[in-house]
Amino acid sequence: MRKVLFISLLFAVVESTLADQDDSRLEESFCGVKEPVLFWLWSSMAGRPDKDRLLGLSGVEDISIRTRDGRILRGYKLGAALSKPAAPKGYLLVVQGNAILADQILSEFKNYSIAGYDVFIFDFRGYGRSEGKRRLKAIVSDYQEILTHLNALTPNRRFVYAISLGGIIILNALVASAGVDKVVIDSSPSRLSDYGCPTDYDPVLKLPADCSNFLFIMGGSDHVVSPDASRELAESAELRGATVERVSEFGHPFMDSSGSVHTRRFELIENYLLEDGALRH
Repeated sequence: MRKVLFISLLFAVVESTLADQDDSRLEESFCGVKEPVLFWLWSSMAGRPDKDRLLGLSGVEDISIRTRDGRILRGYKLGAALSKPAAPKGYLLVVQGNAILADQILSEFKNYSIAGYDVFIFDFRGYGRSEGKRRLKAIVSDYQEILTHLNALTPNRRFVYAISLGGIIILNALVASAGVDKVVIDSSPSRLSDYGCPTDYDPVLKLPADCSNFLFIMGGSDHVVSPDASRELAESAELRGATVERVSEFGHPFMDSSGSVHTRRFELIENYLLEDGALRH
């Protein structure tokens, strides 16, 4: 079911680029009823926000940002755990997949807090506690703003971990937002145009000339975004200097076959971003 819904998104991409749009048109749908219906299905799959999921997780702060078209995006900051007053080492921005809310996965990133980094995750526009209509064009614009905002606040190390649909969003957003030190793209497809969409948002066409600060992860057991669907993106990035990890046991993020495989995936990501790893329980 998730695979069908993910593929259906690819038919819901708008027909023009962000640069050609004013604020009043960010939430327009150029695909008839498909786009709002599909995003409604995904947001329904994500469920309702529940702060009780964050009970026992220390250092959590409820945060929000107002977008350029006046929408309020809400999420959470998991603050750096510092033994004495000091600036955090940097930030990690998590850009989730298409059926996930911020409160559902924030606790997965506590090792970054322990290592001295602030962790940020927002509900997508129209999901959970965030305002607005669910549209891909608008969500890409939102993450351009989020990156600009976080970079202005944080002069230190800046990391992004993007999952599935999140990889499509962040590769498009990074075109207009520089200043990120390391990026992990986990299980994202190479092209939207393969599914009849315009090429404007094809992730493979958004790769920077130098990808030496990127890690791409391909799961050999991923039944949502297959290795074939992500191969061109990973190989193109590898030619530009990216690190690519192809792991046969990995499924789709947060859908791995066992807790041990999930832990292995997150250790791989932590070791890449933090280099010397993080404190572990």
